[in-house]
Amino acid sequence: MTNINLLQKALDASSLRQQVISNNISNAETPGYKAKQVVFEDILKKHLTNQTNFEGNRSNARHLVIGRPSIIPSPSVVENTNTVMQNSGNNVDIDEEMTRMGKNSLWYYKLTEQINSEIQQLSIAIKGRS
Repeated sequence: MTNINLLQKALDASSLRQQVISNNISNAETPGYKAKQVVFEDILKKHLTNQTNFEGNRSNARHLVIGRPSIIPSPSVVENTNTVMQNSGNNVDIDEEMTRMGKNSLWYYKLTEQINSEIQQLSIAIKGRS
């Protein structure tokens, strides 16, 4: 698993989160609508915590993989069915959604900065400093 792959998954999660937040905001007055949320960081943290630094050497494709799997978990969308904010059964808290949108925008910006840095480092390693 490379840093670029991990950053790409995080960017995908952030993009999905932006879509979900926008959808929640646009449905703030829809009767019975339940807010949704993207879960990624907790899944990734659990995935990384459960991995070992040990990695087996596969000299044949039929051998079992030992150690770190190269699959990075995907983000998932979950629906909040436990709360109600309005008499209509809708549970969108517009203030909370706007806060999440701002936080997600900053997170996306930092991820793009980091991936640009990774690509720049690869470019320097390939070309050498000029």
